[in-house]
Order: sequence, then C-alpha cells, then structure tokens
Amino acid sequence: MIKILNSREVSRDEIFARVTPSFNVEEIVTDIIANVRKNGDAALYEYAEKFDKVKLTSLEVTEEEIAEAFSLVEPNFIRILEDAEKNIRAFHEKQVRNSFIMENGNGAIMGQKVMPIEKVGLYVPGGTAAYPSTVLMDSVPAKIAGCKEIVMVTPPGKDGKINPAILAAAKVAGVTRIFKVGGAQAVAALAYGTESVPAVYKIVGPGNAFVAEAKKQVYGKVSIDMIAGPSEILIVADGTCEARVVAADMLSQAEHDRLASAVLVTDSEALANAVSAELERQISLLPRAEIARESIDVHGKIILTDNLMEAIEISNEIAPEHLELCMDNPFDYLDAITNAGSIFMGKNCPEALGDYMAGPNHTLPTSGTAKFSSPLSVDDFVKKTQFTYFTKDALGKVANDVAFFAEKEGLSAHARSAISRKDQ
Repeated sequence: MIKILNSREVSRDEIFARVTPSFNVEEIVTDIIANVRKNGDAALYEYAEKFDKVKLTSLEVTEEEIAEAFSLVEPNFIRILEDAEKNIRAFHEKQVRNSFIMENGNGAIMGQKVMPIEKVGLYVPGGTAAYPSTVLMDSVPAKIAGCKEIVMVTPPGKDGKINPAILAAAKVAGVTRIFKVGGAQAVAALAYGTESVPAVYKIVGPGNAFVAEAKKQVYGKVSIDMIAGPSEILIVADGTCEARVVAADMLSQAEHDRLASAVLVTDSEALANAVSAELERQISLLPRAEIARESIDVHGKIILTDNLMEAIEISNEIAPEHLELCMDNPFDYLDAITNAGSIFMGKNCPEALGDYMAGPNHTLPTSGTAKFSSPLSVDDFVKKTQFTYFTKDALGKVANDVAFFAEKEGLSAHARSAISRKDQ
C-alpha cells in the first residue's frame, strides 16, 4: 500500500527521499563496448543471439520489411500516428532557432550560424513494451532540424523482426535507416560504427540501465541527450479532484517500470485517503499489475501539505519528470513552477495525453535533473558556430586593449598577435 506522509510530521529527508537502486553494470557495458569496437557486426550478431534469443542474418531493416509492417498495422492506427506526427511537428517547429549577423558600425561584423547535426542516432526501447510514440518524439525534431541521417536502433523480437507499430511510426516520421540492434551494443555501434551500422555524432532516446551506462561511457566520442532514469509523475491536486482519476494518472506511470515513482501532493486528507483506496482497487485491474504494485508500494507516496503553495514548493524540490496541476485554476500556479520536465495543466490533461498526441516532447529529464536540463527539442539536433570579421581600422581601435588584456593573463604572444597588424 502507498505511504501517506504528513509534511508537518515527517522530516524533509523523508519527503524528498528517492529510492535510487544501483545497478552494477559498468564493467559489463565496458566489455560490450570494447567487443563491438573490435569485432563490429560479429559482436552485434553474437549479442542478438545471447540477449534477444534470435539468430540474425542481417542487421538493417529492409524497405520490404517496412512495407510489410505498414500493411500489418490497422489503418486507424496509421491515422493516429499521422495525427500525432502533425501535432508534434507543429509544436517543435516553434523551437527553430535562426542564424544571426550583427554589425557595430565601426567595421566589425559578428554572427552565429545554426546548423543541423548531420548524423544522429535514435535509441528506441523494446523488451516488455514497444514504444512507437518514442519514435515520433525523437525523430520529428531531428527532421525539423534538418539532420541528413537519422539512424534508428531497436531490439528485434525472437522472430528476428521489429514490432510493426515501431516500423510504421518510423515510416511516418521519416527515419533514414533502421537496425535490429538493442542494448549497450546498439549504443556502441552508433558511437563507433560497424560494417553495417554507421557512426553518428549524437545519440538520443531512453533505455534500460545498460543503455544509460553505455551512453555515459561513449559520451565524448559522441554527444548524448540525457541519462534517462525510471519514469516519474507528481500530481499536485486539491480536494475538488476525483480520486479515481488521480489514481489512474498515478498508475499510468507506475505500470511502466517497477522502479517508476508516482507521487501525489495534496492539501486534502480526504483526497489522500480516497486515492490510496482507489490505487488498491485499480491496481488489481491492470494487466501489468505486478509491476504497478511494486512501483506504488516501494517508490510511491502521498504527501499531505497545509496548502497548495507548500505543495508547489515540494514539487519544485523533487523536480519531477511529469507534473500534473490537477485543479480548476492551474494557470494561477504556473509561474511558481521552477523545476519540472513537462507540466500538465488542469483536470482534463492527463500525462498520457503528452505521451502520444498533444505535441510537446515526452523525452524528459528524470531523477531531479529537471533542475538543470530540458525536454528533448529541436535544440538537441543542431549545433552552433560563430564568426567574427574586423576591418583593419576596426582592429586598430581595440588592438592595444586586446594586448593589455592578454598581458594581464601573462600571454605575451597573444598581445603581439593583436598589435602586430597595426604596423602593416
């Protein structure tokens, strides 16, 4: 049963405690990466047989396989994918940054170029569930940014095929190439390249502990988006909310993973007790009841506060991946939110809406990292460079100041470089 904590009766440490299981995967992942770097495709085939229980004869998904998958998916789901893609595209197009150029009027011209990262890799999880939504969320911003190569990796099933829904989403989103590779070995292949899998410049997308560790280890060789932890939801709700709805929203994250956390923060003791009872009733109805049960019992909590502003303060300290403001006047509290991955406003905006159809990205910072990081966006798929141009006269006006500054740092060659042109 979920814990109910009264903010006046327990320590702050107990309120903000996170259960952070540690997985001893570092050495395993190091060995996997080394094997892929040394043996390329042979290592990928080896790991497919070992971990995915399938003997592959090729790694890249063919156009015929994509066409077959597309034909197997219900037409209504294709329509939903296309509608979701339009919504995601419309939202992310607002994020596009433009290059700029500026002049100071004295012969100096400066500017910034915004350019797409040419080659990016998308990791799409498999295993206990398939996530075509992640395909859309990761690839649409990359397409908008203008990335030339969008390479997707995802683990195959025991039949050697990719889930048709994932391939359909990849086709709708415009993914360039798709490979039947999962786990840490997929991250290694994207980072270093193999005979089949091209090396990319950045890897994005969520995964299990092995994928997260692999992203950590290849960072520096390539860029990454973030290290995603287990899914989280925090709901700030007042006493006017329906307990069955709040419980359903909490379970929408608890069913993801045994390590997922679902938290309710409320100023209503009646709602807290009612939600606790609803959780018990609803968990038993879920196909993934065993997973949801462990998530709620171990990682879930209900926190009672004196008022909603205290609830907001607690939420800001927790910095949840998903934050629901479940009340009639959510915009009254929006400015007070400083740390959250994505905010869902009001009583008619379940987090699941953001997972699939609304448009804002669902690849979000977890484990409190919303205090300093942001949702996946078009910004993740671009890079910036800058340029400077000075005329001789413009340089002459500042050369002595540059030289003086350089000498303050003990860099006399810098100083000579600035003033040497004055005599030309």
